Amino acid sequence: MKFKKFISALLITAMSGALLVGCGGTTSTNTGTDSGTATENSSTANTSNKGISIRLFNGKIEIDEPLKAYAEAYTQKTGVEVVVESIGGGADIGATLKGYLAAGNMPDMFVIGGEGDYNIWKDYMEDLSNEPWVQDTDVAYTSPEGKVVAFPYAVEGYGLTYNKDLLDKAGIDPAKLTNFNAYKDAFEKLDSMKDELGIVAVTSMAAEAGQMWWSVANHNFGSYLSTGVENGDTKYIDMLKKGEIDRDRMTQYAKFVKLLFDYADKNTLISGTYDDQLALWAQGKTVFVHQGNWIDPSLPSYNVTFNMGIAPLAFMEQDTDGILADAPSWWAVYNGGKNIQACKDFLNSLASTEEGAKCLVQDCGMISPFKSTTTQPTAPLATDLMKWVQAGKTYPWYWAKMPDGFAMNNLGPIFESFAKGDVDVNGFVDLMENAIGTLK
Repeated sequence: MKFKKFISALLITAMSGALLVGCGGTTSTNTGTDSGTATENSSTANTSNKGISIRLFNGKIEIDEPLKAYAEAYTQKTGVEVVVESIGGGADIGATLKGYLAAGNMPDMFVIGGEGDYNIWKDYMEDLSNEPWVQDTDVAYTSPEGKVVAFPYAVEGYGLTYNKDLLDKAGIDPAKLTNFNAYKDAFEKLDSMKDELGIVAVTSMAAEAGQMWWSVANHNFGSYLSTGVENGDTKYIDMLKKGEIDRDRMTQYAKFVKLLFDYADKNTLISGTYDDQLALWAQGKTVFVHQGNWIDPSLPSYNVTFNMGIAPLAFMEQDTDGILADAPSWWAVYNGGKNIQACKDFLNSLASTEEGAKCLVQDCGMISPFKSTTTQPTAPLATDLMKWVQAGKTYPWYWAKMPDGFAMNNLGPIFESFAKGDVDVNGFVDLMENAIGTLK
């Protein structure tokens, strides 16, 4: 797959020298207060840019603080004010953005999450095909007509993130968690050792549809769409778009979801927020948390000291030794804005300068999508993720190709009902089949 080849090449470059490289919370707006260096050129602000202000609508609340710090430093260097507005968690990003458009308050740059968002916003997106960073990445968002219309700022990966110290204590090798039965045996053993391990549950999951639909109906369901298939094989997402499911595959997937739910902390599962879910695991109260490397920036606030890694969402009986890794979302430039060139310059600074790489890789804890980046990640899960992509053990994020609002409005409530025990495995499969059938 093109994406995997790019990531592998990126990592080989990193290994030979300096290494390269969702979301909880509410909403935060301003330019930040931390100082730093945002560009390699000019030591003082360009006075000709005074009065220019651009606004970035960011969908990853967990990178809000370092992104604002970079924006503030960029303002000091260039004279261009960069206002970062971050939103995340269970917030309806699409609805907020539509409200801005209706009110004539569109941000200069805005986040899109994939094909569904593109189909809504394609008429409002500036063509970025001639930007210098385009030739430096293979994961820019490209329209069906071949135009690059959105900026990739990260590569992320997820599965079941684990506390390795607890697995070691239980005598469980995370490298062997590559099929349904291996997880079943591991969960049963861990559950029997709860007192010895000091945990309240095996997994930290959250499936409340109002806030956590994205975690289960996007991220977890993404494993049904891509786990175990050849890279580039879009069979299951293509079936979904036609209103069809593979019932046998969906049934096996449902059994795995039930396993995760059965061994989860029930309060967190049914009514917990992203912060509740993360805190439970970060405090050593569960062995697994259903999140990815985007939690890296939050870990210092919990004083996490244990070793960790990411294991596959291996829901099938046969081995599927890979995690889901891809560009999580993209930033588009609003083509009706007054300062389009200033937006392009800002994005180019993130892509092409050492300071931009430091912001994305080290401060935000992500893997850079740009081939020329040589900045090495220090965050534990980003470092672990790189091992997966270096080994070529990744699957793409086909869930991002689902229709706009489908995960939140159609699939999220089904996962919540399953978590509450309102339906069994067959009932879950029936509901999923009926929901997906509406896409015919």
